[in-house]
Amino acid sequence: MDRLRHGRTVSIPDYDFKTHKSIGPGRMVNPSDVIILEGILVLHDSRVRDLMNMKIFVDTDSDVRLARRIQRDTLKRGRNVENVLQQYAKFVKPSFEEFILPSKKHADVIIPRGADNEVAIDLIVQHIRTKLGQHDLCKIYPNVFVIHSTFQIRGMHTLVRDAKTTKHDFVFYADRLIRLVVEHGLGHLPFTEKQIITPTGSVYCGVVFCKRLCGVSVIRSGESMENALRACCKGIKIGKILIHGEGKNGRELIYEKLPSDIASRHVLLLDPVLASGNSAVKAISALLSKGVPESNIIFLNLIAAPEGIHAVCKKYPRLKIVTSEIDTGLNKDMHVIPGMGEFGDRYFGTG
Repeated sequence: MDRLRHGRTVSIPDYDFKTHKSIGPGRMVNPSDVIILEGILVLHDSRVRDLMNMKIFVDTDSDVRLARRIQRDTLKRGRNVENVLQQYAKFVKPSFEEFILPSKKHADVIIPRGADNEVAIDLIVQHIRTKLGQHDLCKIYPNVFVIHSTFQIRGMHTLVRDAKTTKHDFVFYADRLIRLVVEHGLGHLPFTEKQIITPTGSVYCGVVFCKRLCGVSVIRSGESMENALRACCKGIKIGKILIHGEGKNGRELIYEKLPSDIASRHVLLLDPVLASGNSAVKAISALLSKGVPESNIIFLNLIAAPEGIHAVCKKYPRLKIVTSEIDTGLNKDMHVIPGMGEFGDRYFGTG
C-alpha cells in the first residue's frame, strides 16, 4: 500500500482457496487515484489503518454472512455444507468476535446492509469525488485544507499577486482573503452540540465551538492576520514569535511572548506565506516546547509552497494547515512562485 501511495507498481500474489496456496507469479497492480484495500482483517492492524484516508466497515447480519459463506464455499471452493458449518462454528465465528468485530471501532464509516445501502454508498462516492477534486497535496496529507476556490477568491488573488496593485488595494483585498482563511480555520475547532430557543419560541439545534483558544502571529507578516482573528473572536489572546533567518536553512528563535496558559488552549498560528517551511517548523517547535499538543495547532496562511507543506506535514502530521491556495513551488532564491512578493513589505508599506 505504501508503494502504491507513492506511485509505484506492486505485485499481488494470487491465492487458491481450494489448495490453500499461492499460485502463479501474481498480479501487477498499478498506482491509481483511488486504491481500495479490502479484507476482513484490514482494520485490525494499526500500521495498515495509518495508510488509509478512509476506513469503512461493512456490517451485515450474521445469518446473511453464514448464508453467503455456505453458497460461496459449496459452489466455488468445492466444500460440502457440513464442513462449512463445522469450520464456521470452530474457527470463523470465534475469530470474527475476537478480531474482526472489535476493529469496527476504528472505522470512519459503518455501512449497514452492505451493497443494499445505496444512500451510504452514494455518500462515500460523493466524498471520494470531492477528494479527487482537491489539490494533490491534500490527497497525500489529510491535515492540509485549501478553502474552496470561487471567482471571488481568484479575483482577490489576482489583485494581491499583481505587482502593480497599490498598497491600499493590496491591504484591502489581503484583509478579505485573511478573513476567509481565519473563518475556515475556526471551522476546524472542536465543538459541542447545543439546543437554544429562538425569539419565535422554536428550538434550534446548533453547536458551540471551543472557547479555549488563542492566536500566535509570526512577526512581522503574521501580524497582518491579527485584526481578522480579533474580528472573529472577541477578546482573543494573541501571542507573538519572532524567527530570524540565517541563510537558506538556518532559523533562530529570537523572541516569544505567549499566553502563560497556552498549553491548555487550541492555537491558531498566523503567517500569510508558507515558503520553505523552515520558519514554520521553528515556530511550531516553540509552541510544542510550551506544552501545546501538536493536534491543537491550526496553521493559517494565504498561500503555501509544496516544499513548505512537505516540510511541516512530515515533521508534524497531527497539526492542520489551512490555506487559500497552493502555489507551484520555490525558485532558486527560495521565493514562492508565482507568489505575491514580500508580503510584509507590501502590507505595511516598507518595501
